[in-house]
Parts: sequence; C-alpha cells; structure tokens
Amino acid sequence: MAEKHFKYVILGGGVAAGYAAQEFAKQGINPGELAIISKEAVAPYERPALSKAYLFPQGAARLPGFHCCVGSGGERLLPEWYTEKGIELILSTEIVKADLSSKSLTSAAGATFTYDILIIATGSSTIKLTDFGVQGADANNILYLREIDDADKIVAAIQAKKDGKAVVVGGGYIGLEISAVLRLNNLDVTMVYPEPWCMPRLFTAGIAAFYESYYANKGVKIVKGTVAVGFDSDTNGDVTSVKLKDGRVLDADIVVVGVGGRPLTSLFKGQIAEEKGGIKTDAFFQTSIPGVYAVGDVATFPMKLYGDLRRVEHVDHSRKSAEQAVKAIKASEEAKSIDEYDYLPYFYSRSFDLSWQFYGDNVGEDTVLFGDSDPTSAKPKFGSYWIKDGKIYGAFLEGGSADENKAIAKVARVQPAVSDKNVLTQEGLQFACKI
Repeated sequence: MAEKHFKYVILGGGVAAGYAAQEFAKQGINPGELAIISKEAVAPYERPALSKAYLFPQGAARLPGFHCCVGSGGERLLPEWYTEKGIELILSTEIVKADLSSKSLTSAAGATFTYDILIIATGSSTIKLTDFGVQGADANNILYLREIDDADKIVAAIQAKKDGKAVVVGGGYIGLEISAVLRLNNLDVTMVYPEPWCMPRLFTAGIAAFYESYYANKGVKIVKGTVAVGFDSDTNGDVTSVKLKDGRVLDADIVVVGVGGRPLTSLFKGQIAEEKGGIKTDAFFQTSIPGVYAVGDVATFPMKLYGDLRRVEHVDHSRKSAEQAVKAIKASEEAKSIDEYDYLPYFYSRSFDLSWQFYGDNVGEDTVLFGDSDPTSAKPKFGSYWIKDGKIYGAFLEGGSADENKAIAKVARVQPAVSDKNVLTQEGLQFACKI
C-alpha cells in the first residue's frame, strides 16, 4: 500500500483529537498538513455523553449532536468541517506499529503513515474481567463503556431486556452514572463494589453517604465490600447471574462493568520515557523524543500547582492538554514562547437530578462537610473542603450554580489559610464566595 505523509499526525480520535484539530485550525494550517488517525468509525466526539444522555429512555443524545467541541461550549466539528479545513480524517484504522525513530506508523491493513510531528492521543482502554480470567466473564450482555460502539450495545441490551435486572460492577464514575441511567430505563439495578463506599478515590465517607442514600431512595440496591468472581449464562450464552466473593448470587439480564482503564501506551514501549504509568512530558506536552507530543490520559506531566508529576484521566484535561500541545508546536515553529501548562485539577459528574464539581487536590489530614446533605431534600446543596498544612487544597460542591462553582475553583487555586475548622464548617460556601 502507498505511504502517506503528513506534517502533523494526531494518533487517536477521541476528545483530545477534536480539541487539537480545532486549535490547529485557529492557529492556521494548510490543507493536507494534518491527519487524525482513529480506530473508531466516527469523527471525534464528546465521550462523557455516552454514560449520560446517550442512554436516556427519552430524548437520547445521538451524533452528530455531541461531536467535539460542544462539550466546552465551542463549535460543533462535523465531519464536513474537517474536509473544509483540509484535515484528513483516517477512520476505522488501527495502528499496530509505531516507529518513532523513522517517524512512521503502520496500520493493521498494512498502510504506512509518516509524519514530521506526532501527537499521541490514544487515551485509555477499559479493564475487562476477562483480562483476569474471571469465570464466565465472556458471556453475552456483560458490557463495558468506552466508545460509541459500547454504548450502542448497552442501548440494545436495555431494549432487549426491558424491565429486567441489571448488575453494575464498580462504584466509580461509570458505576454511578450507569446505575442512574439504567434505573431511569426502569431496570432493577444493583451496584457492586469492593470498597467501603462509592468513589473512594475522591469522595470522603461523608460525601459518599449522601450519594449512596440518594441512590437507594431511587431504587438502586448497593452491595459493598465484595467483588464479582464468576458469571452463569443460559444455553444462548446470555448472562443470567453474577456470583459474588461473599457467596451471594445476583440475578442479572445485563451486567455493566466499570472497574477502570489503562492508558494505551504499548505502541511506544521502549522508545520513549515513561513515568507513573504514562508517557512523560514537559509542561508543553513534548515527550523525550523531539517532535513527539502526548496529551490526555496517556501524558504524565508537571503539575505546576503542586510541584510534582501527575497523570490525569479526565475530559477537561484531555481538552486543555491538546490545546496546549498545539499552541506549543506552533509557537516552536515561529520561535515564540508560551506559558507553561498550569492546570487546576477538575472533575465533575451528573446523574439523576444531581450535579457535582470538584477542584484541586483531595489531600490533607482534615476535611469539613458543609451545607444540606440530606438525601431526601428537594434540592440538596452541600460541599466539602480538604485541608492540608492549614490551607484548603480541594473543594467539592453538589448542586452549585455556575458562580458558586467558580468560587470553589478559586479557593482550590488560591489555597487560602484556615485558622478555625469550625468557622469553615459554619460558613461553608460563603467562605469560598468571599475569596
């Protein structure tokens, strides 16, 4: 097959690819200079929609409604936009070999692509129970969620197993969001996770208690402190039950597993510096190989605010790191300089009628919980601050307005000193609004 050459290649077709393409167009590129190579069959889209609106029983989101870059209020980049800008979308193409020394990529079909500058935006893959040899984990209707094809399988299962029983394995982002949306589809939902409370990497016990009670009130059953160790299936190969380590057996027509992801870096092993499970970059997302950049989930970068190296798996960082890398590439070509990446960690989620945001770092010897965290309230609004070395490092808010969310973001950025924890508990959100 013929070799194709591009000045710039973005490897990966997720959120980061869409935002990088938008930034390239802003900065100015010539037709034919940029290609996006993606194993998915569609142009880059806002992945968070898949665990939320895509699965709604009514008014479900569908493409082209959530192509990048609508997630941050930007222009929706339809496939035609890429054509108009002279950006080549090379879809349904899996790259199986990357040779960074010869600046070449080889596809599963044997096509070769060469480049001058490469942006690695390969993202993460879902961790599957079959990876660990869990008995029966290859049964039909044991599903995962990463790409649009996965979401389509979940939609098909919801329709085929109407009003059936669903088991959600995992109590993190995917577990909480999928449990909510399956419940909205009138399935009988049980969520199973090994930790003592949901979202343990971020939530305190106090925060988690609210969400667990709220979900229970919505009819979601929660089983904590155990894991799925096997699955039974019928003669058609469809899953029928989930066997738990504690001996319990849960009936299931659908199982959705959300137990985390792994950054997709295997193509580059031994060719590039790695750290903390990702590809090590500088504050401009350039790797140890000049002209090769890594963004989003795969990048381990300097977190200026905290003076250490971090890898962040979240859509907000995917968008912003992609824009930073493109600005750095164009600045380098013009012998200009740009500011270092100065990221404030940001996470959010929406489920049922709830919506929370978190900014900063959930570290420190102390936390305070403030506001109305009664799960039976008509409009609960509460939050938490994380205190380390007498300063606020992290701030969480459920049910906040746009201005209130900006206020907690500012607190996490400024890191104000706290002299009296009790005053902070009493003032709550007002403390943030005064900063």
